[in-house]
Amino acid sequence: MHGWNPQGVAELVGVDYHAAEKLTCEQLAERLDTILVATQRALWQIPEAHLGFKWPGRDRTILQLGYHIFRIALTYRDTREQGMLQEYWFGENPPGDMCTGAEVAGYGEQARVQMAEWLQGKGVFEGMCETYYGPQSAPELFERTVWHTAQHLRQIYVMLETLGVTPEAPLTEADYQGLPLPASIW
Repeated sequence: MHGWNPQGVAELVGVDYHAAEKLTCEQLAERLDTILVATQRALWQIPEAHLGFKWPGRDRTILQLGYHIFRIALTYRDTREQGMLQEYWFGENPPGDMCTGAEVAGYGEQARVQMAEWLQGKGVFEGMCETYYGPQSAPELFERTVWHTAQHLRQIYVMLETLGVTPEAPLTEADYQGLPLPASIW
């Protein structure tokens, strides 16, 4: 049983689980756009001298984490188009010529526009998806995509603050409301 399936995990260990009311896919699409725009803002703030900063015990630099957020967003589209969520997509790093926060934010703008347009297509939230951890409904995978990006943005905010940078117009609790985020940042 994979941990991304809280209902299945609860059944496996024999505990009652009642999921909170879910956001609609349309609401999730709006949240995703908000998260991607906020990630771009945060990436523009990374001091050049700290692009390689890593949180203790973590493998990704702050720059890689920003790229990862945009790549996560695109994995939903790629899964729907290619028929399978590939685990290796989550380990991809920015290309070698994408070296600054502004360059990754530029990539993020392309990802944001692509997703906003693609999500307007017919049937993008219907049916089942094959994933490396088993089948998942399209709405569940999309919700996972959105909260996954939000969780990493929260981590970038903490990293920026550790570097002495106050995030510009950070998302608020209201922006996260309805997303099944873990309580812990890490």
